[in-house]
Amino acid sequence: MHHLTIAGKTYRSRLLVGTGKYRDFEQTRLAIEASGADIVTVAIRRTNIGQNADEPNLLDAVPPSRYTILPNTAGCYSAEEAVRTLRLARELLDGHVLVKLEVLGDPKTLFPNVMETLRATETLAREGFETMVYTSDDPIVARQLEEAGAVAVMPLASLIGSGMGILNPWNLKIIIDQAKVPVLVDAGVGTASDAAVAMELGCDGVLMNTAIAAARDPVLMATAMGKAVQAGREAFLAGRMPKKVYQATPSSPESGVIGSAPKAA
Repeated sequence: MHHLTIAGKTYRSRLLVGTGKYRDFEQTRLAIEASGADIVTVAIRRTNIGQNADEPNLLDAVPPSRYTILPNTAGCYSAEEAVRTLRLARELLDGHVLVKLEVLGDPKTLFPNVMETLRATETLAREGFETMVYTSDDPIVARQLEEAGAVAVMPLASLIGSGMGILNPWNLKIIIDQAKVPVLVDAGVGTASDAAVAMELGCDGVLMNTAIAAARDPVLMATAMGKAVQAGREAFLAGRMPKKVYQATPSSPESGVIGSAPKAA
């Protein structure tokens, strides 16, 4: 019901999760299972998925037979660096082309460098990658990325790892309304209500890592996030009641109440 479709492939869950910042691979495995996510993103430059044969392999805890692995370019600061990283990922994952692109502009804020991101998106599209792109919440940039070949646009809600939630819902709404590809909030979610709000705005999905991994109980938080994304999506589809400033409307009709005087004809 209400599945997510990206680049022609359908996924049951609209929650995408990361694999960083957990205590160990076992906690990673348990949290991802609890989240119900189908797509799991992996930082190629920071996590071993086979490039280091003598280290523990994340794919033993998060097997590609069960999850869609989404390689990402976390830690890259140029288009060339990001493209090179994803070419490596394609080799390690036997030709896998669905990837997440992020090109950072600042190591302190981890804000995206949209110029380099756009260049990398164009290159990756030419090379046959299906690129989901982390970007700022600028509607013009989002449109340019879609035109450059992005299969999904992923604006930040707030800075990566900040837990500040959605700081500019109006920009997100513009991006959602104009996009012809899926729009997923990426970065800044802090708790379940943030995920629900993103989905109520009309986002197609939410990607998160720190909000789960840095929780006091990551496995329980993963469960909560899965429920929040589903509830937010259902609320969006149901259509909320209109807001009425300074005007109350009783839940039950007043006419016909026992003891009330009938209206004059």
